[in-house]
Amino acid sequence: MCPHAQIHEDRTIRCALVHDLVLLRQGLRRLLEDEPDITVVAEAGTAVEALQTILEHRPEVVIADKGMFDCSAERAQDLILQESPASRILFLDAREGRDSIPNSEVENCAARHTSAEELLEMVRTAAAKAGQAGSNASLAEVREFPRTRVLTTREREVLKFLAEGKTVRSVATMLGLSIKTVDAHKFNLMRKLGIHNKAELVMWAIQKKVVKVPVNF
Repeated sequence: MCPHAQIHEDRTIRCALVHDLVLLRQGLRRLLEDEPDITVVAEAGTAVEALQTILEHRPEVVIADKGMFDCSAERAQDLILQESPASRILFLDAREGRDSIPNSEVENCAARHTSAEELLEMVRTAAAKAGQAGSNASLAEVREFPRTRVLTTREREVLKFLAEGKTVRSVATMLGLSIKTVDAHKFNLMRKLGIHNKAELVMWAIQKKVVKVPVNF
């Protein structure tokens, strides 16, 4: 370890990167890890990997593309905070306009105009707030899923595969069913469980231990 890095060892900011573009994640990792007080502890390319990774590592800062979660930025933030209440979330948004993600929805958003220096400052500011015990817990309304209604064996199979990140088409191929049939099972199981999007489906599967969090994800 170089002397300069050791100076910052006690206050290293642990970050997780969530984006489906590998090249973008690699660029962000290089930018962040060039800083002596920041390290990237995990990367994720899907909503499934993201929630599993956050649960395992509980980073101070999560840098994420909000579109990964198939729901609003506010709902995505709530889901992340349920897994790691002490984290802070910094959303990336490539759309035009400074108000593409309303301020009322999320606390931090890096848009197209954000520079590298501004992003680093946002990361450090978010990390400082993450250090305030319990400050994030109040931001997220804990999702109480309704009491589980009985799922059929086939619905449980479909649920597990979808929660693991497989597509409806691939599930249909694996189970020897039509895409239309798998879609029907997906609709029915989500209705029974009171969930509305892929991120909530993954969250339910993690909470109920339908899918496992890898030891070394």
